[in-house]
Amino acid sequence: MATTVGLIHLEFHIPQAACLKDKRRVLKSFKDRLAHAFHVSVAEVDAMDVWRRGVLAVAVVANDKHYLETVVQKIVNAAAMDREMILARHEVQWL
Repeated sequence: MATTVGLIHLEFHIPQAACLKDKRRVLKSFKDRLAHAFHVSVAEVDAMDVWRRGVLAVAVVANDKHYLETVVQKIVNAAAMDREMILARHEVQWL
């Protein structure tokens, strides 16, 4: 049985964040939308004390790599289209 894991690191710039509370609100909203829409695990993994920078890790697990590639691309597209954050960079790892 083949299981594939996709791990996506998303780095954001959050220009309107005036404090950590603003940043956390924006990230939480995005994390909740991703988890609900794609049934993935999402966590903030870096830059936790930086107001205008957010780094999220998203884990996706499936037994079909083609399906996984589609989901990963949809997640990256959703991150790029978010109105409250600017996607600075992303990285995908296959495990």
